[in-house]
Amino acid sequence: MEMLDPQIVLGAYAVGVFPMADDREAGSVYWVEPRTRAILPLDAFHLSRSLRRTIVRDRFRVTADTAFVPMIRLCAESVAGRPETWINGGIERVFTTLHRLGFAHSIECWDGDELVGGLYGLALGRAFFGESMVSRRTDASKVALAWLVARLKAGGFALLDCQFQTAHLASLGAVEIDRSAYCALLAGALDGATGSSASGAESGLAAGDFFALDRLFASPAATDPAPTDVVSGPVAGQDIVQLLVQTS
Repeated sequence: MEMLDPQIVLGAYAVGVFPMADDREAGSVYWVEPRTRAILPLDAFHLSRSLRRTIVRDRFRVTADTAFVPMIRLCAESVAGRPETWINGGIERVFTTLHRLGFAHSIECWDGDELVGGLYGLALGRAFFGESMVSRRTDASKVALAWLVARLKAGGFALLDCQFQTAHLASLGAVEIDRSAYCALLAGALDGATGSSASGAESGLAAGDFFALDRLFASPAATDPAPTDVVSGPVAGQDIVQLLVQTS
């Protein structure tokens, strides 16, 4: 099985390239740079009435970075209608390492104690690269994406890269742009945040704050500092809706 180097992967994302595998058992990956790219403008997320109701009613308990490995494995599972996956063991391992390093993150949707949907991706500078999302209950992936968009807006992110356009993503506001337009947006989102390590976290410059949402809605009575690596904050669905309907 090919071993992917985390720094090489970060460098690839910084220039608009990402890895994929032919299937779960593939021993190697190939590198992809699409001619057209799907992005979701953060102020253009389509919040339908039904999705708004689902979020406001807190149909799912939503967390961030509490179950990264189970989330990536859930995304990699074969299901009816999608027998193959592009997430092989090498991609799973390197993203698990990137999660430990503070670059890869997950949003999880729970029904009781069961993980029923969510997504994971990579944060670099003020860009977030969505890798995969999954739903085992109606609207779970939509809720996860809504929470991600709210989290990115709260954290000062500038770009949500969805990689490939789908009807599902288009219904939520994603649009397709050509490679040159995407590279310009990417350069702006990474400006001041890339160097030899391709890490805004190390330089402290122009980096989005994935955990700003949790501090924004933290209880004023809380005396303990918020964790920086694991988050399961008491953010209500109504708060998420308010962030989504705000425009910059």
